[in-house]
Amino acid sequence: MRQIVVGTRGSTLALAQTRQVVARLTEEWPETDFRLQTIQTRGDLEKGILKGDKGFFTKEIEQALLEGRIDIAVHSLKDLPTQNPEGLDIASIPRRVDARDVLIGRAEMKSLRDLPPGATVGTSSVRRRAFLKAFRPDLNVRDLRGNVDTRLSVLGSGEYDAIIIAAAGLIRMDLRHRIDEFIDTAILLPAPGQGALALQTRADDTLTIEVAYSINDPATDDRVSAERAFLEGLSAGCMAPVGALATLVGDSLKLEGWVSALDGSNLIQGSIEGDPSECEDLGLELAEDMLGQGAKALVDA
Repeated sequence: MRQIVVGTRGSTLALAQTRQVVARLTEEWPETDFRLQTIQTRGDLEKGILKGDKGFFTKEIEQALLEGRIDIAVHSLKDLPTQNPEGLDIASIPRRVDARDVLIGRAEMKSLRDLPPGATVGTSSVRRRAFLKAFRPDLNVRDLRGNVDTRLSVLGSGEYDAIIIAAAGLIRMDLRHRIDEFIDTAILLPAPGQGALALQTRADDTLTIEVAYSINDPATDDRVSAERAFLEGLSAGCMAPVGALATLVGDSLKLEGWVSALDGSNLIQGSIEGDPSECEDLGLELAEDMLGQGAKALVDA
């Protein structure tokens, strides 16, 4: 029986989503032995925001892949830089779960619109902070880092009135019941690739690529390819507040993109629609259009 080693971070969420991937792969390849291996990344060790380092949740996993210590790496796609290291490719994008952000609040703090002026909202994301300030400049948005369990636990301390995190993590951890509100994407546009996973392999490992590709979802692939092309076209630093969401409407793909000042004082929005087969070109075209509208000053800030 052939063995394939699947590598991931060791967080509760990373393990949960990777086990789901392994279960899907096992259904498709029952004669293959899939073994899970956890790898500690710099992002796991350094809990603060790591400015200027786009791969702080992925580099060590990619190195293990290049060295042959693992055969497939499972990443949260939004953590993965838009350019693969030489010798590696994204072989598969499984079906995406909900891409939206969600609010979880204390008693009587269950809706973003209903939070009282000055309410304290916790988030780990500069994108969420900027878009929240654009929508509700009266809110006190404070940094909140750590794994999902850590973030949920702070609500009991009274230090935060509400927190905002990605829906996908809660869904994959069977914690959907904790969600108080799915936030409209007209208020908080998700990060490019949010809610999607990526299976990364060595570029020359044809058999493992075939195994990984067996759970690829073409519709998800088209959507996130457009979103990531938009991000790449902006040449945005990892700290730039950028949102992107592609949806399939009939035979057409619609991509929305946002770029904001860090304090939410300037928010540039745009959209484009076209054939899903041209998903990457659509993303690059939207980025070029928004750079011409002044987004360059925001992503360079």
